[in-house]
Amino acid sequence: MEVLFQMLFSPLPTPAIISLFVVAAATLFYLNTRPAPIRPPADLECQTVGIKDGARKIALLKDNNNLLAYYYGDAKTIYEVFQRGMRVSGNGPCLGSRKAGRPYQWLRYKQVSDRAEHLGSGLLQRGLKANPNTFIGIFAQNRPEWIISELACYTYSMVAVPLYDTLGPEALVFIIDQADISTVLCDTREKAEALLQNCEKGQTPVLKTVIVMDPFDTDLVQRGTKCGVDVLSMQDVEASGKSDLQKPVPPKPEDLSIVCFTSGTTGNPKGAMLTHENVVADAAGVIQTFETSVVPNTEDVSISFLPLAHMFERVVQTVMYGAGARVGFFQGDIRLLPDDMKTLQPTIFPVVPRLLNRIYDKVQSGAVSPFKKWLLNFAVERKLAEVREGIVRNNSIWDKLIFHKVQESLGGRVRVMVTGAAPISPSVLDFLRASLGCQIFEAYGQTECTAGCTFTMPGDATSGHVGVPLPCNVVKLVDVEEMNYFASNGEGEVCIKGTNVFKGYLKDPEKTAEALDKDGWLHTGDIGKWLKTGVLKVIDRKKNIFKLAQGEYIAPEKIENVYVRSAPVAQVFVHGDSLQAFLVAVVVPDPEVLLRFAQNLGCQGSMEELCSNKEVKKAVLSDMINLGKEAGLKSFEQVKAVYLHPDQFTIDNGLLTPTLKAKRAELKAFFRMQIEQLYAQ
Repeated sequence: MEVLFQMLFSPLPTPAIISLFVVAAATLFYLNTRPAPIRPPADLECQTVGIKDGARKIALLKDNNNLLAYYYGDAKTIYEVFQRGMRVSGNGPCLGSRKAGRPYQWLRYKQVSDRAEHLGSGLLQRGLKANPNTFIGIFAQNRPEWIISELACYTYSMVAVPLYDTLGPEALVFIIDQADISTVLCDTREKAEALLQNCEKGQTPVLKTVIVMDPFDTDLVQRGTKCGVDVLSMQDVEASGKSDLQKPVPPKPEDLSIVCFTSGTTGNPKGAMLTHENVVADAAGVIQTFETSVVPNTEDVSISFLPLAHMFERVVQTVMYGAGARVGFFQGDIRLLPDDMKTLQPTIFPVVPRLLNRIYDKVQSGAVSPFKKWLLNFAVERKLAEVREGIVRNNSIWDKLIFHKVQESLGGRVRVMVTGAAPISPSVLDFLRASLGCQIFEAYGQTECTAGCTFTMPGDATSGHVGVPLPCNVVKLVDVEEMNYFASNGEGEVCIKGTNVFKGYLKDPEKTAEALDKDGWLHTGDIGKWLKTGVLKVIDRKKNIFKLAQGEYIAPEKIENVYVRSAPVAQVFVHGDSLQAFLVAVVVPDPEVLLRFAQNLGCQGSMEELCSNKEVKKAVLSDMINLGKEAGLKSFEQVKAVYLHPDQFTIDNGLLTPTLKAKRAELKAFFRMQIEQLYAQ
């Protein structure tokens, strides 16, 4: 104390006094800038409660509460959600788009609503009926006109049926026929030509009108006339409707809103029938789970690049419109997404693990020297420690020194990220929660429950699980005896029941009966496990299982989720069958990582040469097997041989579904020769 007294009252400042004041100032700055911890809406050690039939619900729901059907009392349909957004935003900016090198241009809520009424009135002029039996196809990439087309349907109680870019001609023909679609709105001349080509072959006699968003020439009109299809511009249909405006015919909550065809990995697509209540309830469940910490408001901006033909993006946008927030669309080229992000500066960022893995790999590859790698890992540890205390921020010393570049690459304003559609590695999720300075939620679900059925809770910084049931549904696990999963052990097939569960597949009672049991439970085909805190962990897949020659059951997706965490592995396809005693795999390496990986082995060459190099192949396999051991894979679950493939599995080459799931049948056929060679060796 005497030394400290002398230091403080010495006539001249000494280095010790200066150091003391620097430390004190730094501590004061840290305490002043450190935000209050996030307050979880429920006890994180007991996030769900059990109810009858072995089901569980989110702890937020009291015993006497019904399952959530809506969040706002004045917004019980998607049409009303949009009208509410127009009111609370004061007719603020709604839909944004841009051209290369230009700022975003915005349509206001009233402009969007008016154009939807004009377009809907134009459709009615062409003899379509304003009721839920009228199905309208939307065949376009994400853009404002997609939302205007969808809202036109809802304004007059019609049903939107998205058509995917990548479904292929056979699937397009099937959907148009299955849903009796007489009118399709598409964005480009190329898509209009694809539709007309089917008509010319006599494959879609029900199709009578194609409405095109982009400009086109008279040749397209003449081609349509020859096969009995009217080709019109969206601008002309809107103008025609404006001149004879019809009063809106709003839908009821129980009316169909959208038929979302799931691509699947084999066979024809299945049309999941979703009502307005289904979609509104799912969006409400997400908002309710957010509680007050991150509920969207009129100042929020989301970027739209995930396909609007899928329900994940549809639910995100429903949340945004109900809050009177803005949605900006990417330019249509995923390679330009970073530029769109920097220009738009979104605050809400829906994303899939594949993109998050790329962000993670980019940051990790930037730490080339041992010191930089140590510093990065140290900074992650410090930030992650804060996150686990409930402190989420982007203004710490580590953000300013280490993480500001990756945060700026996303626009610098992201406060909420939601990842879904596929599992994400816990190590990647931990890293991103530390480095991005925003709340990151993981969602789990499928089209048949309107995208999401579980969601991680605010303040829960643990990883390796998919959270708790949304307030709009309950979840139970049922026995899968052949895989030794039993509900009595807290394991089994994930089943869902609630206001977000679909009504069945369009004109397919057989498939509907497979998905929905007599009590209304949706059987997902995923295997889940309840953890001690009441959260759900997806551990396996009931579908896509097969037996090896010795009789052991294999779930390849579980194994792939382990192997994809290997640094040099970007994508992996695990294969086996009942005539073989072991597994093999096709691996697509990460080009940047593989180059460094090979250099450490003393190997050089092009991507193709490295993929053929036996030493590189052996080292990649060894890394995968080590990861498998750490993850507890049994010996028969480990692959015994790999083929390294230089080109990625993509939607365009037909090896991934539009939701980025592996098309197992196509992958097996595509790599048939390589698989045979692996077994022969």
